[in-house]
Amino acid sequence: MKRIVILGGGESGVGAAVLAKTVGQEVFLSDMGNIAPKYKEMLNNYQLDWEEGQHTQEKILNADEIIKSPGIPLTAPLVVEAQRRGIPIISEIEYAARYTKAKMVCITGSNGKTTTTMLTYHILQQAGLNVGLAGNVGQSLAYQVATAHHDYYVIELSSFQLDNMYEFKANIAVLLNITPDHLDRYDHKMENYAAAKFRIMQNQTSEDAFIYWQNDPIIAAQLRHINTEAQLLPFTAQDHDNDCAAYIENGIMKFDIDGKHWEIDRNHLSLKGVHNLYNSMAAGISASLLNIENEVIKRALADFQAVEHRLEFVRSLGGVRWINDSKATNVNSTWYALESMTEPTVLILGGKDKGNDYSEIEQFVKDKVTAIVCLGVDNTKLHNFFDGKVPVVTDARSMQECVDKCHQLATSGTTVLLSPCCASFDLFKSYEDRGKQFKDCVNNLK
Repeated sequence: MKRIVILGGGESGVGAAVLAKTVGQEVFLSDMGNIAPKYKEMLNNYQLDWEEGQHTQEKILNADEIIKSPGIPLTAPLVVEAQRRGIPIISEIEYAARYTKAKMVCITGSNGKTTTTMLTYHILQQAGLNVGLAGNVGQSLAYQVATAHHDYYVIELSSFQLDNMYEFKANIAVLLNITPDHLDRYDHKMENYAAAKFRIMQNQTSEDAFIYWQNDPIIAAQLRHINTEAQLLPFTAQDHDNDCAAYIENGIMKFDIDGKHWEIDRNHLSLKGVHNLYNSMAAGISASLLNIENEVIKRALADFQAVEHRLEFVRSLGGVRWINDSKATNVNSTWYALESMTEPTVLILGGKDKGNDYSEIEQFVKDKVTAIVCLGVDNTKLHNFFDGKVPVVTDARSMQECVDKCHQLATSGTTVLLSPCCASFDLFKSYEDRGKQFKDCVNNLK
């Protein structure tokens, strides 16, 4: 009997454990931290062997195969030792795909992947397809493969997940953009991070499709060195380009895919802002490739509800708009948020810096931002870059202090924007926790 060891007791790890058990393999799950109660209950319900708060090496290094949580770096000592011993290490997505014949629509990018994933899933649902939502959103792919049956999956993939995927194949692969992010995980080398993102198109054949933003210079440079049989379908927000599957012409979003032509007025899209044009194009192309009727796609693009924590309107109070963009964990994501701001802005930045270069947003900050509140344990880098470039740069060590300071700084006609540029792990459990605390504090303002 094959012995599967799983490192990490979160959504993906527990899902992989359940799948391994249901296909008749010996399973052991280990988490160095504490496993959440709901996952302990799942593990116990399936009578799985597990541990928390430690890694027992003799129970891990006798594995035939290890499924590693995306959050555990390849440089972790236990992972290094497993590799030295020749134990294969794969991701939960790689493992789950072995046990399903469903078509895979896979989406990655430094920014916009959650919105595009949710939007694509929404379109497929509206078309009546039997579709699952997996990856960084929804239930884990492994758990769904173990407990349900879907003909299609829409999967959001991070670079960390792609790192340990080898034989997996995306029927439709979407690469939205590549901007500096997680460089601390990739030896601070952009080329390593880009290579991880491009793993999304590995193993594709002539029957598969690769959808990408034509105007991304890093994608363009990388494509020049890649030979693929997949159908290449670029999109652009610029005027008509004969090579593009989707483009903008006189305010109309137009699609031209395999001889099918259709269009939608950009003003009818539910999601606003330039960045959401790209997300809508990628989702629309994906849906067209699956032969979903044009009218169904157009209706779904028009009635989709925005993703929580991504440019999410919280409330207006005293003429001040409060916007939760906690999901903006890198500089480029904050660039898009600032690009969409039409009012003077009080900007909340800070958290765990991932090797950020803030020069990308410098001009927007000078033009639009009246004050910056730095929300983090160590705000030195933010002060070094932004001090003197806006009238006020101040610090907060908790969300309540941050919101109180913003309330004092913001005047009628101003927007307060939480778009931190940074990961959340210095003061918060996750970007969701950060966004929820922000909304709670804002909604309690009098």
